[in-house]
Amino acid sequence: MPGDDTGRTDRLERLRAAIEAVQSGGGEPLVDELAEERLAPLTAKANRLIEQRDRSVAELRRRLTDSLDEGDDPALVEAVIDRCLRAGMLDDARFAHEWVRQRAANQRKSVAVLRRELREKGVAAPVIEEALEQVSEADQDRVLGELVTKKAGTVKTVPADRRG
Repeated sequence: MPGDDTGRTDRLERLRAAIEAVQSGGGEPLVDELAEERLAPLTAKANRLIEQRDRSVAELRRRLTDSLDEGDDPALVEAVIDRCLRAGMLDDARFAHEWVRQRAANQRKSVAVLRRELREKGVAAPVIEEALEQVSEADQDRVLGELVTKKAGTVKTVPADRRG
């Protein structure tokens, strides 16, 4: 369509003009070097934390906020969080799903414990409930049975109310 070509041509011309302006030193810089310098330590910390394991948004926010020096702008933390979200590095649903999968299978955690842990990590209730759906009733029953058996093994005497 002719109209589409005109719009494309206009966009290309504006892009060429912007590139020429930046190259000649007259346009806005593509990167705010001062802002990038201020974000660098928090970005590096976020990368290290996420490389260790997935994090919830709230967990990463808390860790980055705790690492701010006095006088640092808290908006820096939000800028790093936003970048991580846009890059797909942070995703509460993915985090919760993986947390439940690993802890239910490897550590035999009950649904109640998993729910509490995810709440402590700052994950929203609907996301938690969706992640917990992967734990079957049979798995829940098995975990509860193991807990009862373990607890029963620690009882040394018959409770007074159970004596005949």
